[in-house]
Amino acid sequence: MPPIRLLPLMLCLLLAWPAAAEIKLATWNIAWATLRPTGDPDLPREFRARSPGDWRLLQGYARRLDADVVAIQEIDGERAAARIFDANAYAFHLTDEDDVQRPGFAVRRALRFTANPDLAELDIRAGARRSLRRGADITVELPGGARLRLLSVHLNAGCREDALDRGPPECQGLRRQAEIIARWAEARRREGMAFAILGDFNRRMAPGDDFLRVVEDAAPIARPTAGFSTPCWSDARGGRAFIDHVLLGGAAREWLVPGSLSVLVYAERERAWRDRLSDHCPTSVRLRIP
Repeated sequence: MPPIRLLPLMLCLLLAWPAAAEIKLATWNIAWATLRPTGDPDLPREFRARSPGDWRLLQGYARRLDADVVAIQEIDGERAAARIFDANAYAFHLTDEDDVQRPGFAVRRALRFTANPDLAELDIRAGARRSLRRGADITVELPGGARLRLLSVHLNAGCREDALDRGPPECQGLRRQAEIIARWAEARRREGMAFAILGDFNRRMAPGDDFLRVVEDAAPIARPTAGFSTPCWSDARGGRAFIDHVLLGGAAREWLVPGSLSVLVYAERERAWRDRLSDHCPTSVRLRIP
């Protein structure tokens, strides 16, 4: 009898103990996500506008991804973002610039977030015909009151793995961007803020990579893609090195759910689909907030 009388009390104590909240965080470069027509002077000559069926496929993948926050890249305004993500379910924030390929975020409306000023320095060719992109910067209020600072980036191409100090000119630009991101990360470390830097880094990152070393000198980070290859558009030779990454800093390093790294691979396999969908696949992790 005594154990039976104690059972309801034990259950009440368990139910009263706060459960850890979990969110899904993703990054997705959606490759020239624009509503402009073929032939628009701000688009490459080889660009072909997506068909209604292409947009429907992207909508389906966004629903399957079902992430709480998605760092998005190459987005030509909120109308283009709303062709992929349900605007009734997601709010959008993009960088304040004219670039066709803007970074930003799609945030589930159940979460509150604050837009911070763009990391404008990241556009190291501001004003040029083919400028680079700013960084989109937001602070998300998580269940339980914790806050997470997020930076969506799309960095300089052309320096996939060369040394930043000795590679081609593109590497010098990427080093400048690494130093800018390092200062941003250091500011978050000084604030004691959990943070994540997500997006298309255009950089393979082996252990000891120059880019990582610059950032880690400013703030310790965890990189869930470390040691893995992506199955996105893989062939018989196997997976490819990630260039889309999630860097976690501060308390967010401890929030990472082990084994939660995931890549949503497209069912469409013919090469032509890389232009109609994207040459990048959504990459995600889960965070458990105590």
